[in-house]
Parts: sequence; structure tokens; C-alpha cells
Amino acid sequence: MSTACAPATARSADPSEQRPDHFLVGLIGEGIQLSRSPALHETEGAALGLKVHYRIIDLERLGRGPEALPELLAAAELTGFAGLNITHPCKQAVLPLLDELSDAARAIGAVNTVVFRNGRRIGHNTDASGFAEGLRRGLPDAPMTRVVLVGAGGAGAAVGYAALELGAGHLTVFDRDGERAAALADRLCSHFGPLRASASTDLAAALAPADGLIHSTPLGMASHPGTAVPAALLRPALWVAEVVYFPLETELLRTARALGCRTVDGGGMATFQASGAFAWFTGIEPDRERMRAHFLSMLD
Repeated sequence: MSTACAPATARSADPSEQRPDHFLVGLIGEGIQLSRSPALHETEGAALGLKVHYRIIDLERLGRGPEALPELLAAAELTGFAGLNITHPCKQAVLPLLDELSDAARAIGAVNTVVFRNGRRIGHNTDASGFAEGLRRGLPDAPMTRVVLVGAGGAGAAVGYAALELGAGHLTVFDRDGERAAALADRLCSHFGPLRASASTDLAAALAPADGLIHSTPLGMASHPGTAVPAALLRPALWVAEVVYFPLETELLRTARALGCRTVDGGGMATFQASGAFAWFTGIEPDRERMRAHFLSMLD
């Protein structure tokens, strides 16, 4: 697997350069019928004079799991897809099926955007940059000496990477699967340096000295109600960031706000990862503020 990959391209300054104006793209994941991605991509495409067709490929509806990825990627290539977004539970399972990885995707060990180009499958991760932008906007002055990450799956790997890039002094990773948490902590340390991350099996002990909490499990989604963090572990001085965006106010955020915590919902990550993916799919830089406004309008 090659790991070289060029940065995202914006609209070409050369008016003679010919670009396609039709794009077929999609999303592979489980329980994704309520995804806002089709509307975000298709509406932004229309605003730019493009015809973007965004298809939902729901493993739950198909009665399949991540083992179907080889068939689904091959079918997408055969039918002319420009690329695919990848979500739970496939962000790590897709890695062996790709030809190239961007630097960020390689460091994170998870992919949420696959581009089909010149017979090759190129994996990117726009979750990290999307989360970082959402956190910068939502909590620009958040203290980050010690941050706890709950959830070490594909999304967790991306937001853990983003937190350390944003300057978190130390990231403690907690997951019900202790081995997965330890593996992510080791991966992050190998990229950012020793002692920058560690795994914990005691969430209460990890949260006690922390400045902030990032939640990155499916719990809280409309299809996975509940919370991974007991209310008793929250306190007003703790900021809380969520990656779930449907519903925008999860049980965790509702509880945290009631206690006086500063919070960031998953809407920013949803919008800005989508705008990043749009740029990779089309080669054209979208209007990120317009995409953000459209996302918020869908919540009314």
C-alpha cells in the first residue's frame, strides 16, 4: 500500500481546465438512513453548478456487515462512483482494501473518505480536520492540559489525533475494549511523541483531573440511544465535546449542560468533514459557511 497522497485541490485557476460536472458519490455504514450527508453534498453541488448524486448504502438494510466492503467498493468503482464516505463500523475495516492513504489517514489508522481516481482507491480522513474546526469554533479558549477520549474506534482515532494536533498536553483513551484503547494510545504516541497519550480502564479516575471530555462512541445516536459517560462523573469545570450529530443534543450533552459544563455538539464535525470530503470528491473547494448554514437549516 502506497502512502503518498497530494493535498486537497481547490477550484483550478486555469479556466481552460475541464472538470466533470456530474458526480456520483455515497456513504457506506450501518443504520445511516437519517444521515444528512446526501442533502449537504447535493445542495452544495447545485449551488456550484454541479450535479451531485449521493447514495446511501446501509449495511443494516442490506443485512450485511463490514465483510461486504470488498464487494461494495468494487461495485462502486464499476458503476462510476467518484468516491465514498465511510462510517461506523467500517472506518478501519476499509484500510486493507485501499491503494493509497493520505498522511493523516495513515497516522490516524482510519478512513472516512475514499476517492476513486485513475484506477486507484485513495483513502483520506476528514473527520480529524472537521472535529478540529468544530472545536476551535465552539470552544476557542478550552483548556487542554489533560483531555479524556471515550471511544477508540475509527471516529475516536480521528478526534484523538485532532485533539493532540490542537495542543492537548495529554490524552487519556478509554474504551470498553481495553486492548483497542491501548492500541490507539500507542499509535498516537508513535506519531506525537512518547507520553502524549495513554489508555485507562478507569473512566472515573481519568476524568477526575481532566479539563475536557470528548465522546466518540455511537451511544447517543437516534439508533443507539443512551450515554457512555455516567452523569456522576461530570462536573461544571469539565468541557464536553460530542461527535454524534443526530440528534444534535444527545443525552450526554443535555446532562452536561444542565450541570453547567461548556459543550460542543457534533454539528461542526459533521459539516466540516463533509466539506472536506466534497473537495476530495469533486476537486472543487465548497463554500464551507454555506454548507454549515444548510446543515443548521435542516435541524429546524
